[in-house]
Amino acid sequence: MFSTLSAAQIPLNRPEFSGNELIYAARALASGLQTGGEFSNRCGRWLSQECGAEHVHLVQSATAGLELAMLMSGVGQGDEVILPSYTFVSCANAVALRGATPVFAEIDPATLTLDPAAAAAAVTGRTRAIIVVHYAGVPCEMDTIRRLADRNGLLVIEDAAQALLSRYRGRPAGSLGDIGVFSFHHTKNVTCGEGGAVVVNTAGLSRRAEIFHQKGTDRSAFDRGTRQKYTWIDLGSSFAPSEITAAVLLAQLEKAHEITERRRAIWANYHAAFAELEARGRARRPVVPDYITHNGHLFYLLLENEDARDALILHMRKRGIVTPFHYVPLHDSPGGLRYARSATPLPITESVASRLVRLPLWPGIESRQDEVIGEVTAALR
Repeated sequence: MFSTLSAAQIPLNRPEFSGNELIYAARALASGLQTGGEFSNRCGRWLSQECGAEHVHLVQSATAGLELAMLMSGVGQGDEVILPSYTFVSCANAVALRGATPVFAEIDPATLTLDPAAAAAAVTGRTRAIIVVHYAGVPCEMDTIRRLADRNGLLVIEDAAQALLSRYRGRPAGSLGDIGVFSFHHTKNVTCGEGGAVVVNTAGLSRRAEIFHQKGTDRSAFDRGTRQKYTWIDLGSSFAPSEITAAVLLAQLEKAHEITERRRAIWANYHAAFAELEARGRARRPVVPDYITHNGHLFYLLLENEDARDALILHMRKRGIVTPFHYVPLHDSPGGLRYARSATPLPITESVASRLVRLPLWPGIESRQDEVIGEVTAALR
């Protein structure tokens, strides 16, 4: 076993490594540094099995995955895509880069995921797709979103960057929409430093995905022996990661269930420890519906107001414990004002963004978790 080091006494994140990362990376180096080799194929098979999907494409990041998803969707100038404002900028960028307009809708105050009713109210004649974000590893209310999309002929794209191995009504995140996107960034449960994957769940999109992923060519058909040569077919880009990246990722995927269970246990310990604070109205814990299995990606508290949140962050920083806030809403950012629009005012989004604080959560923190809990409790009392 080996681990990364951090200057912080208790950092927010710290990846858990199995030891096989170095062994697999050495084998990848010896293989000639190509893409699409043994490790890429094994990662694809693992994800395909876990998601129940036939078509999986590794990408260099979830950002690249969202951009590939937008290419597959066919959205362009004059089209609109509905998404939450409370998310990372990559979602909106992927839409705007195609010349389409991101349309921000309100989030559910309980789960902090896209509110299906708000999404329905945001649909116009120009709407072509919905991007849902499974915040904190808790899948969005997908059955309602799916019905909305089917009524209006819309694609559903899952930003499942935080949701590997989460489940909604028994079904895996990433398999619930037409396209699912995962992240293997260094802050995620399973990491290769920077990486991602796109899962294609709709048969009609698989051919397009293959071409776009191969720089707009039919190279995949050539590799399978069904073409004597390959050529430029459509738009595309260099989305595939190197074999070294895939090698590190495979070592992580082999431990993914073990890592997830450890994170869920740490999450559950936090949740139980802060029940009293919630009962006294000092903080609200995450809400996870009973038909959802989350993956312990992150634990947050919603405090009474922004001043209380900032005071807690300062208190924890003075004790060497990293407890940051999360997303700054996109709708009133310079880029949001330039490239996007809001379907309605977003008071829940704005309130959540001003009150949310994240707590350290990573395998190995168990021996210091009581210290984190104690400091949070002391500060809020």
